[in-house]
Amino acid sequence: MLDAVLACSARWGFARLTIDDIATESGVSRATLYRLFPGGKEVLFEALRVRELDAFFTELRSEVAGSNTIDELMVRSVVTATRCLRADDHLAAMLASEPGDTLGQLTVDGLPRIVRMASMTLLPLAAPFLAADDARRVIDLLARLTISYFLAPSDDIDLADEAAARRFITPVLAAVAASTIDSPDYLRSNQ
Repeated sequence: MLDAVLACSARWGFARLTIDDIATESGVSRATLYRLFPGGKEVLFEALRVRELDAFFTELRSEVAGSNTIDELMVRSVVTATRCLRADDHLAAMLASEPGDTLGQLTVDGLPRIVRMASMTLLPLAAPFLAADDARRVIDLLARLTISYFLAPSDDIDLADEAAARRFITPVLAAVAASTIDSPDYLRSNQ
């Protein structure tokens, strides 16, 4: 049924999509859809968002696992995320057909969930290199930057290019490290 939502929304966008369209595409009755997804269309859309976000971060994790340094982990994460976002035909179709709602799901409405998923995915991988709070700050920052550069590409910084991403991210990581060392908590704990 979620595959049907994905296919139909790519064709018509979420706003024009009906439960009848989804039922026809999936080969199930309206009653079955409402029984499995009480609340109808909005609940189906939310279930699709959750599934797609989970698939995105599962792929990201598989691509970056085994990184040997925090720099490598973060660069590979940003490069992989950028490439996946650019290759997502459904996302491109939704940005073209319903930019307002789609942008909201990538920014204001959906960004907290994206940052949470990024943190859940990357914190365990960052644990050997950074304290949890520092890793959370870096992941939050890089998730926001990745989305920003995806939505408004730069002529100077291509986050899908590993060398360009490394030149951009390495100073960011150095700044986080410097701010940690200069923080009062760090200084107190190391006196």
